[in-house]
Amino acid sequence: MQNIISNILKDVINILLPISCFGCNARLYRGEVMLCTSCRHQLPLTEYNFNDENAVDRIFYGRINIKKANSFMFFTDFGIVKNIIHYLKYKNQEEIGQFLGDWHGQILKNDSHLALIDYVIPVPLHRKKLRHRGYNQVALFAKQIAFHINADYADDMLIKTANTKTQTKKNRLSRWHDNRSLYEIKNSKLLENKNILLVDDVITTGATMEICANTFKNIQGVNIYITSMAVVPKA
Repeated sequence: MQNIISNILKDVINILLPISCFGCNARLYRGEVMLCTSCRHQLPLTEYNFNDENAVDRIFYGRINIKKANSFMFFTDFGIVKNIIHYLKYKNQEEIGQFLGDWHGQILKNDSHLALIDYVIPVPLHRKKLRHRGYNQVALFAKQIAFHINADYADDMLIKTANTKTQTKKNRLSRWHDNRSLYEIKNSKLLENKNILLVDDVITTGATMEICANTFKNIQGVNIYITSMAVVPKA
């Protein structure tokens, strides 16, 4: 009886305050969370794993020494993925990160080729941007991944030391120049001989991940793996 009343109340709330799909803005119905059924089915998952070579690996060839990389979805200038990441970053919809992290985390949990990860570390925001936005859009995504793969979530080991403007329209060389000394490691001794999974929202040129990963290069025995919510497909 209690469940019936609870469902009725949810239906009433949805009528008075309809919740829309973050992918297409259509109204969500009972059982749908964040995305409508149609958008879930259309979500462009990469299906990249930590065994076979993939397009994310190739972004970093000859640039940084990482073990393996993958990404959850494909990002394009139009479509579902752009919409949901826009809501996540700019519309205070932090819970989208948890939703995507749960989904991707369960996939990674079943990927037998992913090494035993010790620490999951999100790409950090500078404290000023964090204070302005109120949250790191990657945090809940990374935290849920850590939960599913039984790793420690650590958002206090990689620190961004300077505030910069958005880099989405910068080329690789410009990003590298701007970021080459923007990150530093705290408690580096704890990371010796550890497997680290670095997590970001969208990989475009890979410059931010390149700089972050290079920050760890002098730590003895550290192994770097990379994942992200989305990757921009190369033509």
